[in-house]
Amino acid sequence: MIEGYRTAFSQQDADGLPVWLAPIRQAGLDRFVTAGFPSSKDEEWRFTPLGALPRTGFAPAQAPAHPISRADLEPHLFGQGGWPALVFVNGRFAPELSQLPPAADGVVTLPLARALVSQPGLVEPHLGRHAGPEATPFTALNAAFIQDGAFIRVPAGAELKDPILLLFVTTAEAAGQVTHPRNLIVVEPGARVSLVESYVGLDQDTTSFTNAVTEVVVEEGAWVEHTRIQRESEAAYHIGYSHVHQAAGSHYRSFTLAMGGLVSRHNLHTRLNAPETEALLYGLSIAHRDQLVDNHTAIYHDQPNCRSWEVYKAILDDRSRGVFNGKVFVTPEAQKPDAKQTSRTLLLSDHARVNAKPQLEIFADDVKCTHGATVGYLDPMPQFYFQSRGIPADRAQRLLTYAFAAEVLGEVTVDAVREALDLVVRTRLGISEGA
Repeated sequence: MIEGYRTAFSQQDADGLPVWLAPIRQAGLDRFVTAGFPSSKDEEWRFTPLGALPRTGFAPAQAPAHPISRADLEPHLFGQGGWPALVFVNGRFAPELSQLPPAADGVVTLPLARALVSQPGLVEPHLGRHAGPEATPFTALNAAFIQDGAFIRVPAGAELKDPILLLFVTTAEAAGQVTHPRNLIVVEPGARVSLVESYVGLDQDTTSFTNAVTEVVVEEGAWVEHTRIQRESEAAYHIGYSHVHQAAGSHYRSFTLAMGGLVSRHNLHTRLNAPETEALLYGLSIAHRDQLVDNHTAIYHDQPNCRSWEVYKAILDDRSRGVFNGKVFVTPEAQKPDAKQTSRTLLLSDHARVNAKPQLEIFADDVKCTHGATVGYLDPMPQFYFQSRGIPADRAQRLLTYAFAAEVLGEVTVDAVREALDLVVRTRLGISEGA
């Protein structure tokens, strides 16, 4: 179906887009046509079954004929109607559902399509420079169709009180359609911001395709907390790629929750590009039925005295599959790194399975680096303890499963986000609030 994407590219309406964007889009198309869709023969994709994706002719998404209301979004707003929010419906910015903050003190929060025209001096130096077409065939495909998404610029020294919500909504009308959200976040020296990037489906039977790319630039001494949530239709395909570029003394904290999609994959790469930088990556995947959830991470220690900490957990039931591939690269120049990586998977079914592959590639000689992966079932002893206190076996299992998830959920530092995600996980696991 590559020819279909080439045709869709030629039919794009590029009116109003800046001239400098054209080479980026063309390079993306050329790279995708050359590389094609990855297959099981590609080492990086051998556990991610994409067989149906190349065979399905996903058409470019269209604006929904039946607009959705603010009430439709309430379950996905974290109970915070006052937060700045950019809402996209089937890949298109929805101003009537969004809440853009007033331009003040240099903070810019805009849909990318508008920023490409009104803020070229802020966008051009970064867009496509960190997550380029060469990264994966899907980043190339996204580059070919760059048009809308979110652009956020937090100026030097600014400290935003409230998180910024980026909400990407897929409706039932997006069946058989593809969107290519592109987000660019620039956090200047000494600034602090919390971001929530959320992908949701309003219909759980919609077969759609989301191909998202997010570039995050964390400049000297800046602090970023980035929460990424994927709760799309369980018949959907979701491919995401996030690249974080960190400067000296910066701090990046990530939490990823993946619960939706028939096949979903997220690549998170962060580059510690100067001394004294820190990256903390946490993730939770919950899958059942025939879902596959794939997390690929890469942390590049390019300079000395940097720290990274990574904990990813997965809960797999029924015939679901999980994939974790975590890489830590330490260059010869990156002496005295402190890197820890952990992958833990809980299997709730004899038919569920996981492929875990933690990796360290170390070329420095003064290092402190560890990694490990565990896979197993619930310990029968705690279950027996619960039952001896009158708690039924199925409820005991749910409570112990929740406890496994809660350890990593607790790493979300924004109270409203953590509490909302806690409720989402409890609901998925069949535990009533307060239990």
